[in-house]
Amino acid sequence: MTGDATLRRGLAAWTTRRWLRVGVASALVALALLGLAGAWVLGRTASISKDLVDVKSQGLSSAFHLESAMLNQETGIRGYGLTGNPDFLEPYRQGIAEQKAETARLAGLLRGDSTGVADLRHVRDAVEGWQARIARPIVASSAGAPSPLATERAAEGKAAFDRVRSALSGQQERLRTEQTRAREDLASTLQLRNWVFGTIALAILVLAGLIFEGLRRGVTRPLAQLEADVRAVASGDFTRPITQTGPADLRRLGGEIDVMRQRLVQELETSEQSRRLVDAQTANLQRSNAELEQFAYVASHDLQEPLRKVSSFTQLLQRRYAGQLDDKADQYIGFAVDGANRMQVLINDLLDFSRVGRVHHAHQSVDLGSVMDETLSAMSVSIEETGAKITCDKLPSLVADATQMGMLWQNLIGNAIKFRHPGQQPHIHVTAVQEGSLWHFAVTDNGIGIAPEYAEKVFVIFQRLHTKDAYNGSGIGLAMCKKIVEFHGGTIAVDPQYTDGTRITFTLADAPTTTSDAATTSGAVHPDHAEPTP
Repeated sequence: MTGDATLRRGLAAWTTRRWLRVGVASALVALALLGLAGAWVLGRTASISKDLVDVKSQGLSSAFHLESAMLNQETGIRGYGLTGNPDFLEPYRQGIAEQKAETARLAGLLRGDSTGVADLRHVRDAVEGWQARIARPIVASSAGAPSPLATERAAEGKAAFDRVRSALSGQQERLRTEQTRAREDLASTLQLRNWVFGTIALAILVLAGLIFEGLRRGVTRPLAQLEADVRAVASGDFTRPITQTGPADLRRLGGEIDVMRQRLVQELETSEQSRRLVDAQTANLQRSNAELEQFAYVASHDLQEPLRKVSSFTQLLQRRYAGQLDDKADQYIGFAVDGANRMQVLINDLLDFSRVGRVHHAHQSVDLGSVMDETLSAMSVSIEETGAKITCDKLPSLVADATQMGMLWQNLIGNAIKFRHPGQQPHIHVTAVQEGSLWHFAVTDNGIGIAPEYAEKVFVIFQRLHTKDAYNGSGIGLAMCKKIVEFHGGTIAVDPQYTDGTRITFTLADAPTTTSDAATTSGAVHPDHAEPTP
């Protein structure tokens, strides 16, 4: 049991590469052994077939030809001995030539076969004995008359040729037996070859099946399980564990993926907690913004009437009692009138700021060139007084709110005119360049400029870089421009690279995809207050 457990632990540590190496090596060894067996069987078959065809059959054929040659010799000698006719010597001589040829052929075929060589020697001895005692003496007799030796040695000649026949028969019988044995060996070898090649084919099929099953169990099925688990996790089932099966490296890969899944689950839990926190903060921020905008609207609306009274009565006091009181009283009354007027301007600006995205949000196709012309016409007095020179590129038509676009141009052009160098003619140029679906605008002037450290501060509401004595205004203009641009999905900034004045750049899309969340969440108007007439 301990050995089995150790073996299982050892096999469990094998990687896919090691299993493949061992499997391929085992398959190659088995195929090599089967190949050697097949090669041996093929070689054996070829050797037996060659011996049968080239030796045994050829030897038996030569033995038959040798017998035929001896019969021709015997026939010729008998005819010549009985008649003395030289024509009978022709078969004899032909038989002699064939005998020599076949004997030499048999000697070559039977080389290495001691039994065959002994049989051939026995045949040669029998033939030589017959020729020496019968054939050559009769041939040496005079032609034209029967040879006396033929009659005298008839019985001896018959016995000598019988010995030749017996030797030839024994040789042929042995060659025939060897031929039969070679055929049987060839048949059994062919059968063995068929079995060997059948075994090779079966072994190849078995190896292929083992390889397929091994790959299925060790690679394909674990990978399919891993793929299913990963796909389930990718589809959102993050609680599903990654099954760790197969060889060591695949189990290690599954473990690493599962660790990554667990980390992802932790990150998602953290992200979900952060999202809920952000949603709560966003909701609070939206509610706060809505309350602030409602407060700004209500405050500016409700302050209109009492402020009008304060302004009216302080102006009335100034007109009626100017010069009747001392200088201090006149100064104080002037301070009150000026404060009331500035408060009126500030409240009106605050009201306009709160209306951006809440009151004016009718998006339609707007020709910015026409809006610019209307804005310049409304500002014609200040343009003429300052002698401002305003040039403008061809402006596009966009989907936007026409009123807000007019407010945007009025604030940007008004600031460029207001913050000019004393005694210098203002030069203002407006450009528009399209890049993809965005239009990039720039309003450039030759005024006093904005220091880089104030590039962000100028867009904050009520933030002023100069005293009211130097430049009038409420400090809300660029903040309103930023709110208008962002409401239309764009951005606005001061170009820090331009130092010969001020360059305000902003972007607008052909058609904004969404409107400001603040505008949609803070569009409610206090039910107890009507919108005042501006």
